[in-house]
Amino acid sequence: MLIGEYIHTIDEKNRISLPVKFRRELGKKIIITPGLDSCLFIFTIKEWEKVTKRLGNNDDEISFLKSDQRTFNRNMFGQAADVEVDAIGRILIPDFLVERANLKNTGAIIGLQDRLEIWNDKIWLEYKKSAAKQAEGLAEKLVKKEDD
Repeated sequence: MLIGEYIHTIDEKNRISLPVKFRRELGKKIIITPGLDSCLFIFTIKEWEKVTKRLGNNDDEISFLKSDQRTFNRNMFGQAADVEVDAIGRILIPDFLVERANLKNTGAIIGLQDRLEIWNDKIWLEYKKSAAKQAEGLAEKLVKKEDD
């Protein structure tokens, strides 16, 4: 399971070292794509296959006719990149994804069970503070949804 928070340096070539704890679970090839809330998502190949099936799974066979799905899929798949994890555990983040996530000298790598997220560490800190203030209310909403 991918869990935890780590702050790592991003070098001048846009490489970031993945925490050792995550490397074992990720394997040598991963998928990096634009995420939500100003971050990047990292998936194992196996999890990426699940994501692609879910995003393409609709009641009809011609889901590309739905505008919202086309737009989201263009964002998610059109800007995805398969990336190799090098011998010392680094990945090269493509320039367009570095720019999209506003990554600078350091990045926050967050484990979220089935994926990693990479954030600009300062944006992550602000997001984390905001989320902590909402945690109790969100927990109650989630429990109510399950009870319905």
